[in-house]
Amino acid sequence: MTSGGFRPLDESSLLEYIKSTASLSSKLGGRFDDLQIKEVGDGNLNFVYIVVGSAGSFVIKQALPYIRCIGESWPMTKERAYFEATTLKEHGRLCPNHVPEVYHFDRDMSLIGMRYLEPPHIILRKGLIAGTVYPLLAEHMSEYMARTLFFTSLLYTTTTDHKGAVAKFCGNVELCRLTEQVVFSDPYKVSQYNRWTSPHLDRDAEAVREDDILKLEVAQLKSMFCERAQALIHGDLHTGSVMVTLDSTQVIDPEFAFYGPMGFDIGAFLGNLILSFFSQDGHATQGNDRKNYKSWLLGTVEGTWNLFHKKFVALWDENQDGVGEAYLPQIYDNPDVWQLVQNKYMEDLFHDSLGFGAAKMIRRIVGVAHVEDFESIADASKRADCERRALNFAKFLMKERRKLVSISDVVSVVQEFDS
Repeated sequence: MTSGGFRPLDESSLLEYIKSTASLSSKLGGRFDDLQIKEVGDGNLNFVYIVVGSAGSFVIKQALPYIRCIGESWPMTKERAYFEATTLKEHGRLCPNHVPEVYHFDRDMSLIGMRYLEPPHIILRKGLIAGTVYPLLAEHMSEYMARTLFFTSLLYTTTTDHKGAVAKFCGNVELCRLTEQVVFSDPYKVSQYNRWTSPHLDRDAEAVREDDILKLEVAQLKSMFCERAQALIHGDLHTGSVMVTLDSTQVIDPEFAFYGPMGFDIGAFLGNLILSFFSQDGHATQGNDRKNYKSWLLGTVEGTWNLFHKKFVALWDENQDGVGEAYLPQIYDNPDVWQLVQNKYMEDLFHDSLGFGAAKMIRRIVGVAHVEDFESIADASKRADCERRALNFAKFLMKERRKLVSISDVVSVVQEFDS
């Protein structure tokens, strides 16, 4: 097995690595003559190779010591691969139907070998741009979030075990600091990496930087992100981190994982669905105005939260007498107080999720990394109009989220800003 230090692999050197690594070569039946290796990484950070042979297949992901989309001028720790592999294994144990299996991890090489999600699996974001309906998406994503968040929280674990797990993930500090910068800081100040559809959104970007109430809200969210070790979160759960077919949903790329606020994952996913909603007018054609698809998207937003709420509370009820130390049964020992506890917890989680979702939306419009939902709209004026509506909604949501009591309230506000 290859070891002894890091070196970036290309298609040729990867073949030699696979041949010398039993856990990978065995997946190919030891047959290499017809092997096809293709680099497909289209993200911001890593190299990703699809390896396919007549007897098997897998994906290889290798972390680089810098941010790929910017270059060596922005260094980034390779250790993120360790946290990604560890999270894939843990989340896969908790929710095996929606996390691809890890076959191999090489810490020295910052390299992960995992299940290849073969076609027709595609990145969810691309499917949403194409206008494809995924009837099981809300069901599957609510299941993934409910199980991974509940079972890694103090609702299920002891404080001793929880603190040990938190300590292990404290090492992913560089990825956390990157999030702090690009989500909670850069969009609210002048930054060399910020960009937007200019000149159309120049005034809109300036308005974000001048909004004192928005700054107060994002400061509270940043504090929660940095200080609240609530559960093992994916840390980057947008629609580019999910692969789908009509009946399969797989969550990938948890390299930003750490013990943080649950609402960051929930908000990231819901916020990206709403970004997709606001982008749809830019993808409409004479034959398809996308109105029905926009209705499906809002139904998926609503369904995802409602199903998550139901499943999360059910897991909590099922484990009420377990070892979880957040709410000891000797104290919360009657149905009335138990109901009060759950209602308050879920209300807070709902508002946390809305706040983080708003922050994730704002950063995708006036920050460094944008989304293909908008970027693929060729007409700059049309793109800016879609982005402006999304931005205005996100600003309202961040500032007024505590007044919203249900996900249907959120959907109604989305519709108001879209009119």
